[in-house]
Amino acid sequence: MDHVARIQAEWRAERPDLDTAPQGVIGRLHRIANQLTAELTLLYAQFGLTEGEFDVLAALRRAGAPYERAPGEIALHTMVTTGAVTKRVDRLETAGLVRRRRSDADGRGRVVRLTPAGRRLIDKAFTAHMANEQRLLGSLGPAERAQLEALLTTWLGHLEPPG
Repeated sequence: MDHVARIQAEWRAERPDLDTAPQGVIGRLHRIANQLTAELTLLYAQFGLTEGEFDVLAALRRAGAPYERAPGEIALHTMVTTGAVTKRVDRLETAGLVRRRRSDADGRGRVVRLTPAGRRLIDKAFTAHMANEQRLLGSLGPAERAQLEALLTTWLGHLEPPG
């Protein structure tokens, strides 16, 4: 019996009038998410990065050459506020991994660009990240992974607005 099953059993004893079945899914997803976050952030730290810094570098790398985006775009691609992006970019700029410059399209705006050192770092970190995710999914077979991905995609589509 896992942790969530024990909690459900206690609630069934105390509140037999309530259906605790949803807790079986939500509770386990929550515990899995916490475990995954711990495993992922441990890997990012090996590259001297926080989770947020990894996200910013990854968003810039995914943009393709010249590996730059406006801060607002970075916020959209990392699901954080522009204020949080600014703090992350400040730390990355101090480390020499990104640099800011004025936008060619709008002289008032700024863009953030990966430096060569930033690109090398995110390429190494992302390669290790994918190996880590493979390891974390290792106990599931290909069919189970595909089934889980399909279920989560459907569910997320109902919870998250499109786009």
